Amino acid sequence: MNAPWKPGAAQNRDSFAAYVCDEATLDVMRPLAADFGWAPEKCTRGGLRSAVQALSVSSSPAILVVDLSESGDPLGDINALAEVCEPGTVVIAIGQVNDVRLYRDLLGSGIHDYLLKPLSSGLMRDALVQAQNMLNAPRASETGSDTPHLSTAVIGTRGGVGASTVASSIAWLFSTDHKQPTALLDLDIHFGTGALALDLEPGRGLTDAIENPSRIDGLFIERAMIRAGEHLSLLSAEAPISHPLLTDGSAFVRLEEEFRHAFEHTVIDLPRNMLINFPHVLADVNVVLLVTELTLAGARDAIRILSWLRANASHAQVMVVANRVQTGIAEISRADFEASIERKINVTIPFDVKAAVHCAKLGQTFAEANRATKAGAALRDLALSVKSLIAVEAKDGAAQPERKSLLGKIDFMALLGGKKDGAKEKAR
Repeated sequence: MNAPWKPGAAQNRDSFAAYVCDEATLDVMRPLAADFGWAPEKCTRGGLRSAVQALSVSSSPAILVVDLSESGDPLGDINALAEVCEPGTVVIAIGQVNDVRLYRDLLGSGIHDYLLKPLSSGLMRDALVQAQNMLNAPRASETGSDTPHLSTAVIGTRGGVGASTVASSIAWLFSTDHKQPTALLDLDIHFGTGALALDLEPGRGLTDAIENPSRIDGLFIERAMIRAGEHLSLLSAEAPISHPLLTDGSAFVRLEEEFRHAFEHTVIDLPRNMLINFPHVLADVNVVLLVTELTLAGARDAIRILSWLRANASHAQVMVVANRVQTGIAEISRADFEASIERKINVTIPFDVKAAVHCAKLGQTFAEANRATKAGAALRDLALSVKSLIAVEAKDGAAQPERKSLLGKIDFMALLGGKKDGAKEKAR
């Protein structure tokens, strides 16, 4: 119920069905069904659990209305419904509990809308019209759009430089400011913060994919993804730290393949150690954002990762993002940092501790909570820069400069700044 609807998904099955708990709701639903050209008999008594039982042995309709009034565990029952619903089913829930948290959780689980009882004929009609519009809306493939799928990997030179903050923020910006169906894949299996940044529970989708790669298909993606917004879905994990990651990486490749069919943009929060064990994760990535701080360790590891990317992912366009930049008190100046890595820093994001605290308190991504700050503006510029790369063809055959040894690229004494020339001579 979560992934974007694919054309033809609702063919060869009923257009509508409703499972409600009381006669009053039934009296509202049957005339509406007739007005839309659906058989009134498709509105039956029974509620959500009856819907689960019925759909477990038959095809699910394109539009499904379920009544949660008799459900003791609405979220659990909705998850059970997701197990029997086919991809593309638009689910409208009705119930008696007026709770904002429940409403958000239900939308996050994949339903289209939640309406309160006593049911208003006008509100239900509007919800059904919106559901029909969703089903009938042309996709990019129908409108002739040749926009390619864009995949962006975000890698931090070291832990704590803010790579996950950047990843969640640009995913949110792609989905909201640019209205692109976007998937955020957090590959830090044990300590990922993608769900935390979006104020969501991570679920078991990613761990299930790793344990059973053969199960990964369009239906699995639809059920495993957690909806974080109208155009944003998340796949992450919070595996027990006693549970080691035992995989050959095939699950990650298959996930990326399915994302290309279901979304316009994939953002991968990629821990740097994944480059060592699973280099093929970057095989189809278009853009790599290398996030770093202006420190000696950051310069060293930026050099090493940039060298690895040139050797193993030369097809990807790399952007260097300096995060948490504090004017005048950086461990290494920007000029010295750029000289060390032998390339320019593409984007700098200023350090703003108040903004970081603000987004954590709100349970929102940094970009969402801090649109008016300089750091928020820098993230929007970064998202625009990445999006603009869709139209830029990769340059083949570009000559690479002659490379020095990795350690030879850093003049450690100059970067530390407080050493005299005599100390340099002594160190030689």
